[in-house]
Amino acid sequence: MINVLLDYYTIDEPWIYSELKSIISPEMKVALIPFSFRDECVNDEESWRALYGKGRGKIYFGIARAFEAYGISEDSISVINYFTDTALAAEEKIKNADIVFFTGGLPDRMTERIKEFGIYDTLTSFDGIVMGYSAGALVQMKEYHLSPDEDYPEFKYAEGLPYLSGFFLEVHFSDGEAQVSAINRVVEERALPVYATRFRKGALIVSDGKIKMIGEVQKFS
Repeated sequence: MINVLLDYYTIDEPWIYSELKSIISPEMKVALIPFSFRDECVNDEESWRALYGKGRGKIYFGIARAFEAYGISEDSISVINYFTDTALAAEEKIKNADIVFFTGGLPDRMTERIKEFGIYDTLTSFDGIVMGYSAGALVQMKEYHLSPDEDYPEFKYAEGLPYLSGFFLEVHFSDGEAQVSAINRVVEERALPVYATRFRKGALIVSDGKIKMIGEVQKFS
C-alpha cells in the first residue's frame, strides 16, 4: 500500500506532480469518498451533488481536473454517493479501484459515516493507493490530533482508519500559536514526531513504512 497525505487536492501542481507521476498511471481507476462534509453545508442529495456530483460538483470538478494531468479521465472516476448508494454499490466501487481518494472537511464525521455506511472493513482491507487531502489525510491515521480551530474549539485526539501509525500529522500549518501548542502537546504526550504541511504546499508519501516529505513540510520531534 502507498499512502499519500495531501494538504489540498491540487495534485497537478508542479511541486508534487513530478513525485506522483511515478505512482499514478493513466489506466488507474479512482474511487472518490466524500464523507467528510459538514452537516450544515450538506444535508440532502441536492446539496451533496452541488459539491461532489459528477459533472457539476465544485469539489468533484477540481479533483477530476487534477487527475486529468495523469491521464485519468472522468470515466475512470467513481464517486460514492452518501445519499443514494448502497453499501454493496460502494464496496464494488472500492474493490474496482486502484486509488481510494478521501476529501477534506471533518475527519471525525468521515470515520463515523464510513462505519455507519458499512464500508469500514472494505476500506481497511484495501491494498492499493490511498490518497486524501486535509481531513482525507488525517483519516488515514490510526490516531490523529485536531488543533483548535473554527471547526474544533478544543484540542482532541481521534481515531481514523488503521492505515498509518508511528507519527502524527498537522495540516494547513501556518506557525499559529494554537497549532504549535498542539504539536508540542502531541510530541510530549505521545512521544512521536509530528509532520506539519503548509497549506497547498506540502505532502507526505508513505510506502513500506518509509515517509517522504514533499514540498513544504516541517518535522517536529
